[in-house]
Amino acid sequence: MEHLLDSYLHGMSSNLRGFVFGFVHVGIMLLGYYSGWSINRFLKFVSKGYIAGIIGAVISHILADLIASYLDPHVRSMVVGIVLGGIVPLAFIPLLEKIIVNKSKHHIITGDHEDVKKDLDSH
Repeated sequence: MEHLLDSYLHGMSSNLRGFVFGFVHVGIMLLGYYSGWSINRFLKFVSKGYIAGIIGAVISHILADLIASYLDPHVRSMVVGIVLGGIVPLAFIPLLEKIIVNKSKHHIITGDHEDVKKDLDSH
């Protein structure tokens, strides 16, 4: 498959390097969203639902990055760095949870559900 990609992408502008990565990454995410497959279901051991959502989103992006960077011949040499760069920020979640104790009423986690309910009730 790589020789097919090289033959199609060889004559194209250098601005298109990474096209396969972007296409595969977004394609994987769309398939996950529309198929209903969720990493969050596997993270039920996490006590707070929104933290499971955050961790699930990060893990799904890391997996999509891994697959997409492996398939893109222009990005393949960076697979390890891309995956490690996605994993390291997970270590900051406990710190962010301690620092951001008081979430405002406009915070996405606490405010959206009530706003959606009000919008639905008003129509």
